[in-house]
Amino acid sequence: MSATLLIGLLFVLFLLNMPIAIAIAMASIATIVITGDFSLMIIIQKMFGGADSFHLMAVPLFMYAGLIMEKGGISKRLIDLANSLVGWLPGGLAAVTIVSAMFFAGISGSAAADTAAVGALLIPAMKKSGYDSDFAAAVQASGGSIGVIIPPSIPMIIFGFLTGASIGKLFAAGILPGLMIGLSLIIISTLLSQKYGYKAVTDFNFHSVWLNLRRSLLALGTPVIILGGILGGIFTATESAAAAVFYSLVLSVLVYRELKIKDLTAIFVEGSIIAAIVMFIISTASIFSWVAAIDDIPGRLAGGLLMISDNPIILLLLINLVLLIAGTFVETTAALILLVPMIVSLVPTLGIDLIQLGVIVVTNLAIGMLTPPMGICLIVSGAISGASIGAISRRIIPFLLILLVDLLIITFYSPLTLWLPGLIIGP
Repeated sequence: MSATLLIGLLFVLFLLNMPIAIAIAMASIATIVITGDFSLMIIIQKMFGGADSFHLMAVPLFMYAGLIMEKGGISKRLIDLANSLVGWLPGGLAAVTIVSAMFFAGISGSAAADTAAVGALLIPAMKKSGYDSDFAAAVQASGGSIGVIIPPSIPMIIFGFLTGASIGKLFAAGILPGLMIGLSLIIISTLLSQKYGYKAVTDFNFHSVWLNLRRSLLALGTPVIILGGILGGIFTATESAAAAVFYSLVLSVLVYRELKIKDLTAIFVEGSIIAAIVMFIISTASIFSWVAAIDDIPGRLAGGLLMISDNPIILLLLINLVLLIAGTFVETTAALILLVPMIVSLVPTLGIDLIQLGVIVVTNLAIGMLTPPMGICLIVSGAISGASIGAISRRIIPFLLILLVDLLIITFYSPLTLWLPGLIIGP
């Protein structure tokens, strides 16, 4: 089977602006048909097999949990808590946006959901307070990217599915890097807000913090259930997602009573559509991965990198560069399925733990969510703010620079990612 044919067809379809999933499927199917080496029945088998995984059931479940909590008034309580914690900083709303995104990241598992849920409330609030639309969108987009680093994380679930790495340990590995990234974004957003003259929105008041903490305590129970259950060996990632859906339903419908039973149909339809898109990409990319594996494309690409250098430091820098470029042009799920087999084949040479590698991969792709033309966080923030992608892209440069520094720390300081997984109970 011709590797040149497969890659060439995929490249042409990308140039024609074909949707990612369709381009991957068409290139793979055309290669199978043209070479004639296999029955077309293999296409159905590989598509079905690619999506037939207990681990992948966590994808729609985390999306449902995030949507239920967004519609059920929980986002508003978390934002109020964030406001009382950091709203006193210069440009307080920018810091509130980042902290709120960190809270919501512990629920949704999706950067797009994080950006939309928090941005729908805080981008209009920032604009009303005098923030430029493009700056408000840049802050929200950068904060939203944390959604795939702080667990739960849908890209980490997919990485675990592809490599056999423990999803629980991947989740644990993302906690400290996510907190570090959040803190660095708060610092840069505060410095920029001070430069642009944006003011604090409140004075620090311990009573207000305590009051909002009490109001948000049940809402904060969701990430505690998710992470505590996994780290304690009580739940698998999929089981924790189901528990999160149940808990968010009880909280939104019975406790806060801001969500009606009749609203659930629309929520489950919306969540199912989003999940179906992700699963369709996984299914079509499974065909591509199978075709690529037959011609050992991952091994050839890995060999190409080894021809440049076999120095682990140089290789890690090259891998980061490849992932950053891929994240700019390719949707996150597709990038994972296309590139992870090649990267994992380099693990023996890199001398790196698979769990740390997973966090490096996901962080790279999170940064890609902030860069045009495929940056989903950039697109969502732009749609909410009304600012152009070009204007937001210029404003987001300082945030990208600080994220690149964070990425280097994650890449070369292994205790940051491996300390917590070392404490985990169970596989």
